[in-house]
Amino acid sequence: MPKALKSLEVFGQNLKFARIRRRISASMMCERAGISHATLTAIEHGRPSVSMAGYMSVLFCLNMHGDIEKVALDDALGRELQDLQLPKRVHA
Repeated sequence: MPKALKSLEVFGQNLKFARIRRRISASMMCERAGISHATLTAIEHGRPSVSMAGYMSVLFCLNMHGDIEKVALDDALGRELQDLQLPKRVHA
């Protein structure tokens, strides 16, 4: 999905810029996050092949791990559907 890939790319760039603003070298980030340089490069390019744990390790090292808890926090559509009292079981 092109939009999802673009979002990951922007996310990776944001992580890279946050690392640079904090003056953390790539090698230091790899050491702190317990990841390889290749994985950090993939994260900073927003590659979808990297596990969520890899992204979380970088977020933790940047002290931004709390931000992930904001994802899907305000689920307006879900709450609207819930308010409509749709059946509790939804079959795919």
